Amino acid sequence: MILAGVQQTGKSGYPWLVFLHGFSGDCREWQVVGESLNDYPRLYLDLPGHGHSADTGVSGFDEMSDLLARTLLSYNILNYWLVGYSLGGRIAMFHACQRPKGLCGMIVEGGHPGLQDADARATRFASDSRWATRFRTEALETVFADWYQQPVFASLTDMQRQALITLRSQNNGAHLAQMLEATSLGVQPDLRSALKACDFYYLFGERDEKFAAIAAELNAGRHVIPHAGHNAHRENPDAVVASLAQILRLRTKDTL
Repeated sequence: MILAGVQQTGKSGYPWLVFLHGFSGDCREWQVVGESLNDYPRLYLDLPGHGHSADTGVSGFDEMSDLLARTLLSYNILNYWLVGYSLGGRIAMFHACQRPKGLCGMIVEGGHPGLQDADARATRFASDSRWATRFRTEALETVFADWYQQPVFASLTDMQRQALITLRSQNNGAHLAQMLEATSLGVQPDLRSALKACDFYYLFGERDEKFAAIAAELNAGRHVIPHAGHNAHRENPDAVVASLAQILRLRTKDTL
């Protein structure tokens, strides 16, 4: 079992860029950004429960990391960067903390390194379980209309919010629910200590106060994306491309 994905070719010798989308997204989420980085071979993955991986499930972060490793091996990807947004960023951080062979670096946009106490994790898992129940039992348009009213999405305009509701409602609610519970922030370990040994970069929108504060805690190169909130690569893709290009140019030139 491997994850479905879309591949695009690049120049010989360049490391792969492996893109991981956020919750309820799919392999298309990063493609606008990736098209501007066409020197690099790119792989856009569908995470479990999403897109063409909708029938694939995992029980937690360990199984998710193993599945990612098997998927990369199946594509013969031996040198790569992970680029992940939100849920994809949390998966990227967990995977990087396993010190996988071939990982050149990691770029995370708005990913949480983990909650720091048991009570907070229990509260979050209870919240995610309630959302999962709604995804299983209610019309997705209704659930996502409420989902995008959460404070983290406050910077979205009404038009942006409605576009996301329409797009995300194409998913299967039961599959989303299973992945939400399996990769809840409530079951994710606190990765802060392990991340100190990782060389990585962190992107966040200038209007995303929650993740700006998280970025300040991390031993990572920080890039602020102007005129954007939590979903920075959708709200200001040109600025995200510029940040990724700068990071990759600095880190890749000495290896070619």
